[in-house]
Amino acid sequence: MILFLTCEHAGNELPDQYQEYFQEAEVILETHRGYDPGALNLFNRLSRLSHFSQPYMISRLLVEPNRSIGHPQLFSEFTEQLSDPEKEEILHELYFPYRNYIEGRIENYRAEGHIVLHLSVHTFTPILDGEVRTADIGLLFDPARREEADFCKSFQKSLFKKDKDLHVRFNYPYLGVDDGFTTYLRDKFPEHYLGIELEVNQKFVEKNIMEKRLKNVIFEALNDIL
Repeated sequence: MILFLTCEHAGNELPDQYQEYFQEAEVILETHRGYDPGALNLFNRLSRLSHFSQPYMISRLLVEPNRSIGHPQLFSEFTEQLSDPEKEEILHELYFPYRNYIEGRIENYRAEGHIVLHLSVHTFTPILDGEVRTADIGLLFDPARREEADFCKSFQKSLFKKDKDLHVRFNYPYLGVDDGFTTYLRDKFPEHYLGIELEVNQKFVEKNIMEKRLKNVIFEALNDIL
């Protein structure tokens, strides 16, 4: 088994040719809507354990790499009103190259006889629509896939050994079977692929840097079970 890391909401960058769509969105781009604060910082720490790691640095507000074609959240309010040719250009310049590259690398590792443990690193806002999220860490997986469930149980136990006060929940604050890149990849690779989303509460993040203690806990807990 090899560790394969991605980070779909690592940054809030915008290519020059698309800046005009976001002239009124400077503030929003700096919030959790534009990217996942702290995710890249955690991803970089965990990448020392991985065989492969790849972040996606373009803002999700241009096109959402963690949504499938046809999903209502694929384009944001800033790009939804673009013409079909303009949307196709964004997809072919940014969305498909990233997703196809990741899919191809997984296929290559599987062809070499590896089992791919894909950890997609994310963070989530502590409060959404007035609701306080009641978890420090969420582990998202498909409960019908035994290997994914077993890994998440082991990961949770390992995290508790490092910090017994951590609140680690399964399939929270989102369901692991909701539309997402790992969900898509499970359909593509029904065997020798585990797709897990690691979600960490942004209350541990300041100025896009995750709390060092928590980064170390996650790193050590993951290292112990690999």
